[in-house]
Amino acid sequence: MDHPENSEEYKGLQVNAGVSSQSIVNPYLKRGHFRRREYSAAEMVEGIIKGDVTILSQAVTLVESVNPKHYAKAQEVIDKCLSHSGNSVRIGISGVPGAGKSTSIDEFGIHVLERTGGKLAVLAIDPSSERSKGSILGDKTRMEKLSQRKEAFIRPSPTAGSLGGVARKTRETIILCEAAGFDKIFVETVGVGQSETACHSMVDFFLLIQLAGTGDELQGIKRGIMEIADGIVINKCDGENVDRCKMAATNFRNALHFFPMPESGWLPKVLCYSGFYGYGIKEVWDMIYQYIDFVKANGYFQYRRNEQSKYWMYESINENLRNSFYNNPVIADHIKAAEQSVLGGEKTSFKAAGDLLDMYFREMKDV
Repeated sequence: MDHPENSEEYKGLQVNAGVSSQSIVNPYLKRGHFRRREYSAAEMVEGIIKGDVTILSQAVTLVESVNPKHYAKAQEVIDKCLSHSGNSVRIGISGVPGAGKSTSIDEFGIHVLERTGGKLAVLAIDPSSERSKGSILGDKTRMEKLSQRKEAFIRPSPTAGSLGGVARKTRETIILCEAAGFDKIFVETVGVGQSETACHSMVDFFLLIQLAGTGDELQGIKRGIMEIADGIVINKCDGENVDRCKMAATNFRNALHFFPMPESGWLPKVLCYSGFYGYGIKEVWDMIYQYIDFVKANGYFQYRRNEQSKYWMYESINENLRNSFYNNPVIADHIKAAEQSVLGGEKTSFKAAGDLLDMYFREMKDV
């Protein structure tokens, strides 16, 4: 390209030709160099048992996959890891959005690692959008201290549309983490709702985080959430909020008297603490360990785990039956017609559902 600045009338000024635009891709990059290695089921199990976090992460991804091709391999890995699991304390943590669950987990995790050592896995459940089906998976960014510890494993997982918010595969992920040597596991739920029932069915201790000054504390009775809590803690008990937290704790203690004694024989305690400043963390953990010792002594600890195993067996049956129904080719051909008959007022919703189920069972009987 000619530059007029290089003409005689502009002596002393010279403009050189520019450099042609370069490709943004490194020409020395080998395309296949960064391709992730695909491990066999046996290699995954071996790596998990050795505590390889990279292989553990890939195994969790495999378990969470909805690809039917991955299902058999994932089940093989879980089955081989099952004999190495069960040696952990599982703690479920829930509370309303903004209650400080992630900040509290950061403080709780650091405290328990420094107090007892060992390894900690945090399974943070992130809600999936009903519209885009995507999840942010950003809980790890709020656990700044734990994310720097080598003995901590933080795994955000999407709900993927599962009921209530607890990821469908979280229980299987717990088995993998236990096989990898993690002796303390936190399961963080989305918020207050049906997710607590699912979370309660996979943990040994269910901790409910509450806030003061958010309205009538007795509203917890209506949600039924306090019935399954093994411990209730009031967060953000610092500064001018201390008196409100103590009053809220009194209200929650009074509310607990409306419920019958839990099967465990343990009366849930109500404590105050500050996750941001780290006040009262030791007292919370003293309560958790007192509970674990209490239920192990009276046999409820193993009883609860046995009941959880039965619960998830039936949940798996329900899920497989549901998938079998919707993936049946005959049902897939007729389900749209059934929808139109309901929308057109030709059939009630219940009649259309009954006809589809009858068709499904006839199809299965012929098979």
